[in-house]
Amino acid sequence: MLKPAATYEALTENFRWEIPERFNIAGDVCDRWALTEPERPAILEVGPDGTVATVTQGDLRARSLALAAGLAARGVGVGDRIAVLLPQSAQVVVAHLAAYRLGAVALPLAGLFGAEALRYRLGDAGARAIVTDAAGFAKIAPLRAALPDLALVIRVDGPADGAESLAEIEAAGNPDRFETRATGPDDPALMIYTSGTTGLAKGALHGHRVLLGHMPGFLMMHDFPGPGDGPIWTPSDWAWAGGLLNVVMPSLSLGMPVVARAVTRFEPEAAFRLMADLRVSHAFLAPTALRMLRAVAAPRTRFDLSALRNVASAGEALGPETFAWAQEALGLTIGEAYGQTECNLVLAACRRAGIARPGSTGRPVPGHRVAVLRADGSEAGIDEPGEIAVRAPDPVLFLGYWNQPEATARKFRDGWWLTGDTARRDADGYVHFVGREDDLITSAAYRIGPTEIEDCLLRHPAVALAAAIGVPDPLRTEIVKAFVVPRDGVVPSEALASDILAFAKRHLSGHEVPRSLEFRDSLPMTTTGKIIRRALRNDPA
Repeated sequence: MLKPAATYEALTENFRWEIPERFNIAGDVCDRWALTEPERPAILEVGPDGTVATVTQGDLRARSLALAAGLAARGVGVGDRIAVLLPQSAQVVVAHLAAYRLGAVALPLAGLFGAEALRYRLGDAGARAIVTDAAGFAKIAPLRAALPDLALVIRVDGPADGAESLAEIEAAGNPDRFETRATGPDDPALMIYTSGTTGLAKGALHGHRVLLGHMPGFLMMHDFPGPGDGPIWTPSDWAWAGGLLNVVMPSLSLGMPVVARAVTRFEPEAAFRLMADLRVSHAFLAPTALRMLRAVAAPRTRFDLSALRNVASAGEALGPETFAWAQEALGLTIGEAYGQTECNLVLAACRRAGIARPGSTGRPVPGHRVAVLRADGSEAGIDEPGEIAVRAPDPVLFLGYWNQPEATARKFRDGWWLTGDTARRDADGYVHFVGREDDLITSAAYRIGPTEIEDCLLRHPAVALAAAIGVPDPLRTEIVKAFVVPRDGVVPSEALASDILAFAKRHLSGHEVPRSLEFRDSLPMTTTGKIIRRALRNDPA
């Protein structure tokens, strides 16, 4: 376990990985607490009417053992993929724990996925079973004929034609005689499909060690929480690595209760109200969510946020403007972090260790060797853009892409995992994210990352969200085009567009200034809250 320290050097000097020969995520996040403190709060479920139901560690253990035993009685076992299509709830955790106990592979699916996205993922994974609710079943039912491997559909809210109830499955087994499988750290446990910002999504398969690999980065970005802290909350879907592995599983491992609130739309006022009412101590908010919170005036005056001691963020570049807003409006230093579905939480900031710098995603997390490399594999110089790479082996690094060994091999070079993301490292060792390789704009021999442009546009008082892409230009190869979602009550106009572009010209380098601007009601985003710039490039008009 990474210990708190006042400096980065002190944080890193004595850290060593200790990966046991036998490790099961269910035993770590649940059993070790449930067997000693069964009444310890684990999940705080917020209902539609605002009431809060507490689910204890003892509850999680009993319910997950019952589900695991029932699934085993139906023939589901080691290596089988068990899909989980549910909104934030204790049942999400129960389904995951049951899969881990069986030695099966949990396959989280986001509620925002449409029919084709679900069909592709369930079919590609060869899922044997799925745990869902009425809303999820309505999407799955028409797909059954195209999913021959999907033998068992389980509804948490009762049976239906073609689906069994959770209660029926639990009654089919004998939890008192069921034993959690003694898995090793490299045994498959979890498969999360990449968000698919480019190309078809790929299943990133992780071993049980993925939880251990996340813990140092989790502790840093959340400013070293412990079992006396909490609750912790994120609006991010628990099907995403950010929700599941940046919040839920590490928090439960530390004994922190997790808030579960099933919503489909992020509402800034409601977010502040929830954090105040539940006395949330830690929150994880994607940069887009934080930018939306900026629309709420004087949050500390209107809401009692005295319990909130840390906000962490990841998923895309935060930008110095939002970093500064959080310090002024919330009195907090954002714990920004970086990672990918395949290799998460390898860079992080941390207030307690004095590692926080506007515009930077932090420094390498102890235990992870991270470099910025040139195309020839050599290490880039100070402030020279290059590709973020992580040295293998690494406990947080995935086992490989599901059924795609060639795609896996292409992502490694000379022992480095290549992320495809561009960054630069400053003289003090801080890493500054520039953008995904496919998001970079090439204009008149300049390679331009969209993040700095977007962060500048967000500083304009009329702008709520912004995106920047390159569009073809016969002279410069590409020119910068901006897309802007105006703040509530702001009416788009040519005059406003001119004012925003003039603002950008005053604050950006000449080659970064957008040549055109288009207003949109919304921007295309992945289920993880990242802007899909590829969609804007494919339909820029």
